[in-house]
Amino acid sequence: MADRSDPARTLGGPGVLLVVVYGVLALAATGRSVLQISEYFERAPVSYVLSAVAALVYVLATWCLARGGRWVRVGLVACAVELVGVVAVGIASYVEPSAFPDKTVWSHFGEGYGFVPLVLPVLGLLWFRRVERAATAAAATPHVPR
Repeated sequence: MADRSDPARTLGGPGVLLVVVYGVLALAATGRSVLQISEYFERAPVSYVLSAVAALVYVLATWCLARGGRWVRVGLVACAVELVGVVAVGIASYVEPSAFPDKTVWSHFGEGYGFVPLVLPVLGLLWFRRVERAATAAAATPHVPR
């Protein structure tokens, strides 16, 4: 975990809540995708593989939020991929509903998860940007020894 004095640390205040929510979503998406792939793969292979991809993105974002530091930029990319994924799959699930016979984490914009998958990447991006800006500002400020 990042040092408490590290301006690029992501844990603290809302960061802790984001780690918890991302962690729960990572577990839920992983469990659902494993079940869907192992039991029903032939029914909708693309949708279930996308569900597994979503799970991996949530695991990566959780890791980046918990670690902070050099992982902030990776976290920004993970949240951006997540946002693009949930919007693209959300649209696709309405345009071609037969490709999504069962709900997945990103289908219908995360409706099965209370639309949390649609809101969470926005919050993640905002949090990572805040952390990144704090680190940039701290790096630009000259350190005065006591």
